[in-house]
Amino acid sequence: MQGENLTSKHLNSYLDKYSTGVSFNTIRRHLNVLINEAIKQGMSHNPMKEIKARKAKAILHKPFDNIKSVIEEIKVFNHNLHLCCLITYGCLLRPHREIRELCWADFSEDLTSINLSGHRNKSGRNRIVPVPKYIRDYLVKGEPLNNIFTGRPKAFNEDYFKTLWSRYKKQSKLIDNRHTLYSFRHSGAIDIFKRTGSLAKLQKAMGHSSMNVSLTYLRGLEIGDLKEEDMPILFF
Repeated sequence: MQGENLTSKHLNSYLDKYSTGVSFNTIRRHLNVLINEAIKQGMSHNPMKEIKARKAKAILHKPFDNIKSVIEEIKVFNHNLHLCCLITYGCLLRPHREIRELCWADFSEDLTSINLSGHRNKSGRNRIVPVPKYIRDYLVKGEPLNNIFTGRPKAFNEDYFKTLWSRYKKQSKLIDNRHTLYSFRHSGAIDIFKRTGSLAKLQKAMGHSSMNVSLTYLRGLEIGDLKEEDMPILFF
């Protein structure tokens, strides 16, 4: 198809394959870059002008109130999913890229920490994350460049953990539709905040760009800040 024959209808037809606002907007940005380059090369019109970004709906990843039971059930279901969920909860890394692409070289020699460079995580900054012992108990160090799940340099495909989670979810009686893989990360965040009461520590653990992001994150999880003893007292 010649560039001059490319219309917004063609592009919309392609973009409609992406059901979520986030995916739609990401692909839209990529297409925008290509179209702008085509215009520089002589294309006379811009079919992207009529295609607006979609508003991404906020998703509440319901935290677990039975985290140990869920982890134990997943342990029986699948080893790789179990390790992924443990690292999502205990190290607060994101499952679909940060964890899926982990290789043994990302770990310290004694496996007590993970070092991710800026291009490997969403924040764009280098992160050093402690690895709790309950995770280290399941780690058997391999060759530095090998992925921790595949045992080879190449990681599993992008949908690997998404597919495993969907299969687990169908047979589990412990979770509901609002639970996602990110629920482990959110549950870990709640645990840190409840034990430390420190927004600064939570921000560092989550790799957020600012405390404001972390505060918004906690509000989204409906963390209660007030207790009964905090409320006004009526003196007689």
